[in-house]
Amino acid sequence: MERESRVRWSPAIQPGAPGSRTTRLELFYDLVFVFAFLNVTELAAVDLNVPVLLRSLLVLALLWWCWVGFAALGNVIRVDQGSVPLVGFVTTAAVFVLALSSPSAFVTTPEGLAGPLLFAACYCLVRVLQVGVFGWVARSNPKLRRRWLLLLAPALTATALLVAAALVPQHLLQGDAERLLRLTLWIAAIGVEYGAGLGVRGTVTSAAHWAERYGLIVLIALGESIISLGLGPNLAADSLPLTAPVVLAAVVGIAIIAVLWWAYFDSLAVGMEHALYRTQDPDARRRLARYAYTYLHLPLVAGIILFALALKRLLHDLADPQTPAWGLPLPVIEALSLYGGVIIYLVTLIALGAVAPRKLRWPPVTAVALLLPLIPLSHRLPGLLALVLLLAVCLLLLIVQFVVDAPNRHQIRETALREQLATEAKQDEWRGRNL
Repeated sequence: MERESRVRWSPAIQPGAPGSRTTRLELFYDLVFVFAFLNVTELAAVDLNVPVLLRSLLVLALLWWCWVGFAALGNVIRVDQGSVPLVGFVTTAAVFVLALSSPSAFVTTPEGLAGPLLFAACYCLVRVLQVGVFGWVARSNPKLRRRWLLLLAPALTATALLVAAALVPQHLLQGDAERLLRLTLWIAAIGVEYGAGLGVRGTVTSAAHWAERYGLIVLIALGESIISLGLGPNLAADSLPLTAPVVLAAVVGIAIIAVLWWAYFDSLAVGMEHALYRTQDPDARRRLARYAYTYLHLPLVAGIILFALALKRLLHDLADPQTPAWGLPLPVIEALSLYGGVIIYLVTLIALGAVAPRKLRWPPVTAVALLLPLIPLSHRLPGLLALVLLLAVCLLLLIVQFVVDAPNRHQIRETALREQLATEAKQDEWRGRNL
């Protein structure tokens, strides 16, 4: 939503600023998404198969759109000022219940509340509250009010499709046809939200805030993978011993997660932020923010969650005393999730490099080319050996990327350090005069 001079601001809602950063309250909001992502992993971990995996990814897509609303809101207004925190707390509670209901979002159980309807109701509440704040900002501007209605319509349409998915299929069809119709309605709901997002004419008030918010959600997804890694064996609940294969797999898993962190945060994330800041034309900046962040960061998060899902199941299998030391060969779906998650992550990094810094990063391309033929091989290898092989390719990527990107990496990181030092000095000077 554009910040035009005719917008009448009030003490209840205050505008953001070009130099704003992520607030502590936004970090508090993000805590619920740690649980939400973990629940998506749990949803698929119990009985991993293609339909369950597809449903998990659909839930993730709607959770992601809820989070995108938080990020956009915090970029336009100060979410920790005025009355906005109250709205944020209600929205956070709704997201939490949304995450609680996600395991039953596709199936109605005889006991308890109807999961699909509860999921649809919570999704509607989250989206309407988010869009409602924009509506309050736009109330004094007729042009912005019309745009606000365009923001509200997709949320209500998507909710109607989710309600239809909860109620209609079971009254019309049975078996596979019922499940297919429900999935179709879900996909249509996601298509409405994401398709409408292509036409939103907003502006990025603070490039630093925008880049930082999306970097933090990637960090949250990586943190969720570590949590899944720790919960995977479930040693205490199952009274299983901590064995050497479990420890080795955990260390290898942490090493892979560290490489994934490095591949994004070492220089690419900073380079993308600089590219967003340098793009001063509002339309060009809006397109860059939309494609490089809103849309392309979803597969980045999805890749991490797929990897975490397979890793969780692998550790649980290795903790079983009946399992051989190197584990059993991975089922096809687990091999696809383990290697496919990393491949999706790397392919997205390639796309991000091409969209934002506008440079083709060929080391990730080479890593993807190496990993693709290893998927059928990993299906035949013991699980722990397949994980070690994945780490070997990731370490090769890290080394080659470090060598190839050395000059550009040094320049980006040096610029970022100078900016940080200048900001700290200016902040310290202001505090010395005013506090």
